[in-house]
Amino acid sequence: MGDTGIGALLLRLRTERGWSQQRVADECNTLEGRAAKTGKEIGRYEREVRIPAPYTRKYLAQVFGVDAAVLDQAVAVSKSRRGGESADEVGQAPLAWPTARPRTVAGAVSVDAVASAEFARFIAQRNTDEFVVEQLEADVARLARTYVSHPLLEVYVEIKRLRNGVFELLRGRQHPRQTTDLYVAASRLCGLSAHVCLDLGDYDSAATHSRTARACAEAAGHEGMLAWVRAMESLIAYWTGHYERAARLAQAGRRHRAGGSIGARLASLEARALAIAGDRAGAVAALAGAERSREAMRGHEEVPGIFAFPAAKQFAYAGTSHLAVGGREHVQRAIASADTAIRLYRSAETDDQSVGDLFAAHVDLARGHLLLGDLDGTETMLGFVLESPPERMSASIVRRLTALGRDLSGPQYGGAAQAAHLRERLQHTAVLAAAPAAHPSELPT
Repeated sequence: MGDTGIGALLLRLRTERGWSQQRVADECNTLEGRAAKTGKEIGRYEREVRIPAPYTRKYLAQVFGVDAAVLDQAVAVSKSRRGGESADEVGQAPLAWPTARPRTVAGAVSVDAVASAEFARFIAQRNTDEFVVEQLEADVARLARTYVSHPLLEVYVEIKRLRNGVFELLRGRQHPRQTTDLYVAASRLCGLSAHVCLDLGDYDSAATHSRTARACAEAAGHEGMLAWVRAMESLIAYWTGHYERAARLAQAGRRHRAGGSIGARLASLEARALAIAGDRAGAVAALAGAERSREAMRGHEEVPGIFAFPAAKQFAYAGTSHLAVGGREHVQRAIASADTAIRLYRSAETDDQSVGDLFAAHVDLARGHLLLGDLDGTETMLGFVLESPPERMSASIVRRLTALGRDLSGPQYGGAAQAAHLRERLQHTAVLAAAPAAHPSELPT
């Protein structure tokens, strides 16, 4: 193994065992006791896009049952092939400027070489390294996952701290590869900040964060994040009542060459916006497109949580779209979709159970039963929402509850006591959820 670089060595160790990259990541995460690695990161190590940091090599050595020194030696081979280390990194004494003026051609050439070495040291003066970037990516992945299931205040403070830290790093000097990685991290953290503002109903601030997220994604040339930002912009347009614009933004996002679940997300956003705008045929076609995108994404790895679009979320979006399309058949399909979304979320790990989507799916179920004239079913489906802490409810959930309360005041219910009582409960919950105490002042405004 003496002349084998780290990428080739890791690839060989993995394939000898018949493991996938995700299996290696899972084994490392088990040893670390936290979800810090993804299969995508293991792939980057194998392609030597990134060199695993010392603490990562320690876990990889345990996973593969080899001495850590073997991996360290392979890293040394890879770095020597790159030839990009500074004099200090390869153990050479730093060069100093000569004190005397050269008197020969050879002396002049020597001085010129010293100037070149000085510039090499300037390049090597970086404010970050592979370890810092690797830990940053792990933190972003963790926040993206916990965002969907934890109270907003728990994650926002760290999102803000980490985002501002990345901004400072980008104002310094890094290796070009690390600069690209930092721009991707900045884009994701601005995306998370935009989602915080969206959930609070501060759509102007959400749009500002989204623009910065898009600028960072463009600087990194990251098609996946560019597509994701279009999805966020579509959401902002949707919740500000610009449904046709929301559909156009979702369509624009699908023009990016991005893999994974983003195609299903964008098509689902387009379907919901078109349905609300009254384009029933377009909405049904977009729903079919979302299903095709889901079928085509098998085996693709992506950042979990807010940046992924799990099947459960797709069913939740489909439920809302079918309700907006209208008609008994679509209402029944909405009920089936929302019920499937709830079932899938309930069977997922706790960190992957999106509280917001569970609320939305229950409200859609309630509205579906209401449209079928089933008040008992409506009240049953709302139980989960009305008995939950109001501070966990986003601005979009408050708007859904308010709209459902208006539906219950319709003449078809003839002032029924059950409808009136349920409407009062909805109004009370919506008021509590929208109160300032539910969303403390330290959150963005």
